[in-house]
Amino acid sequence: MPENFENEVNPEKIKRAEMVVCIPSYKEADSISYPVIQADKGLDKYFQENDSVIINCDNDSPDGTKQVFLDTPTKTPKIYISTDPGVKGKGNNFRNLFQKIVDLGAKAVVVVDADLKSITPEWIKHLGEPLFEGFSYVAPLYVRHKYDGTITNGIAYPMTRALYGRRVRQPIGGDFGFSGDLADVYLKSKTWDQAVANFGIDIWMTTLAINEKVQVCQAFMGRPKIHRTKDPGGDLGPMFRQVVGTIFEMMKEFESFWTNVKYSRPTAIYGFGLGEMEKPPKVEVDTDNLLHQFHTGFDKFSHLWKEILTADVYRKLHEIKGLRKTEFNFPTDLWARLLFDTAISYGEVSIEKDEIMDSLIPLYFGRTLSFVKRTKKMSIKQAEEAIENDCETFEMTKPYLLQRWKKIS
Repeated sequence: MPENFENEVNPEKIKRAEMVVCIPSYKEADSISYPVIQADKGLDKYFQENDSVIINCDNDSPDGTKQVFLDTPTKTPKIYISTDPGVKGKGNNFRNLFQKIVDLGAKAVVVVDADLKSITPEWIKHLGEPLFEGFSYVAPLYVRHKYDGTITNGIAYPMTRALYGRRVRQPIGGDFGFSGDLADVYLKSKTWDQAVANFGIDIWMTTLAINEKVQVCQAFMGRPKIHRTKDPGGDLGPMFRQVVGTIFEMMKEFESFWTNVKYSRPTAIYGFGLGEMEKPPKVEVDTDNLLHQFHTGFDKFSHLWKEILTADVYRKLHEIKGLRKTEFNFPTDLWARLLFDTAISYGEVSIEKDEIMDSLIPLYFGRTLSFVKRTKKMSIKQAEEAIENDCETFEMTKPYLLQRWKKIS
């Protein structure tokens, strides 16, 4: 251990707290101050009755995140917690958080991203209040640009909804609330693995909450999510592997639950229709790159796809490959069956799990291109309806998954 390293800095020696706001971070010195100030205002304005604390769960950031966090002036006491030097991963930060929540005896926890530019004090209210009114897990509901969050739109939302029967629009939103009791459940869960220790954490928490059958709601945030947006065709590797891999891993774990779910039902929305709607920032998409990545996937992964996918799905992929960019279309039912096939092969065939994930990326790029083309002239609201239709297609295609799943189990 470096001499000056401390796992925890608790200047005001806080031992108990009812309400916690946590900001997980790695190298966020330039951005963390803003969410801290907004969280402090939110706690001061809406949770005065409660003993509160702001916690920064960090990966021993080398850029001075810790100092910036501790030096940001707040009325609310602060605690800094770090993983051991060299230990990275958002999930590892959360592991420390779960333990601290249990130690503090906290009732309610709100988590917000460290790179948030759009957070207001009201976000703390919207994510925190339901936790004092019988809800145990609060997912965010915000307006996002139609091309922001393509892993959510194309995989995490339709898969979670079709499998577990709950419509949680942002299952990997990054900003959410959960109860102290749930922190204990998370801490004791046997489903922890390397992916969950990293980017898989958000989908893992949402999936576990749904499977615990606790009261889940969505909180309307009133403002779009504004953070560091990325081109969906940019570097995805680890995040994609960990998020999607976690979805597939959990299917084995919660098989007895999802194989009995027939339809999805809406999830309660808390605080709907708050004030004016702002437009989220535009996300630029390089469609030529998406098409190029889709095509190069064939040279690299065709042999794997042949083993992972059913003959029909594999054949249809080759048909799409022959389409020109102007007529390119990757139908939703094909995409659903392709993901279901991959979920079944995950851990069952002789191919490494990481390799299966890598082979899915070019296909995901092809599907994203199809979505971008289809929604090009649509408003955000119309694109949102298109995503809802996609989810219905996933639900209607679920018998295909169940039929194939029964054969392997």
